[in-house]
Amino acid sequence: SEGYVLTNHHVIQGADDIQLVLSDGRRVAAHVRGTDPESDLAVLKADARELPAMAFAATDGPQVGDVVLAIGNPFGLGNTVTLGIVSALGRNYLGVNRFEDFIQTDAAINPGNSGGALIDTAGNLIGINSTIYSQSGGSLGIGFSIPVSLARNVFEQIVRDGEVTRGWLGIVPQPMTPEVAKALAINRLDGVL
Repeated sequence: SEGYVLTNHHVIQGADDIQLVLSDGRRVAAHVRGTDPESDLAVLKADARELPAMAFAATDGPQVGDVVLAIGNPFGLGNTVTLGIVSALGRNYLGVNRFEDFIQTDAAINPGNSGGALIDTAGNLIGINSTIYSQSGGSLGIGFSIPVSLARNVFEQIVRDGEVTRGWLGIVPQPMTPEVAKALAINRLDGVL
């Protein structure tokens, strides 16, 4: 309600002028409060107050099979809502973001849905629509959203500090695959490298 807007970094990257179009047709100027390219999230600050606000879902998150709605602006058509289910949780190694822990959904997500909300049936935010798997450029029923647990953490840090700060351990784990085990002459496939 104070005018903060959570969206994708790739939606506003390189933008010189940002205008929010509200559902009632009003246009509101906004500026970038901060971005986090590693999670593909950004926070905007609208030059308005007392805007409608969406509640964050509980931190326990959705379950596979839960009904969800994806809200966005596919192909520039305007406000659009699609229905689907949570197809999978914890999707990673997609090569999209540095931090990947996506919610996979079959709700139609198309170009223009990026930065839009993935909500539960009570209207609570469970994710930020981010990317799709598609060979045609349109929805094939494999869309990915950044979970609210990550989005909320990034949002709160940017609103408070203007940036995201993370700890750094200095290691990058990867799964132990048969190919990696063979190359390293390791007989076990459990664990990580």
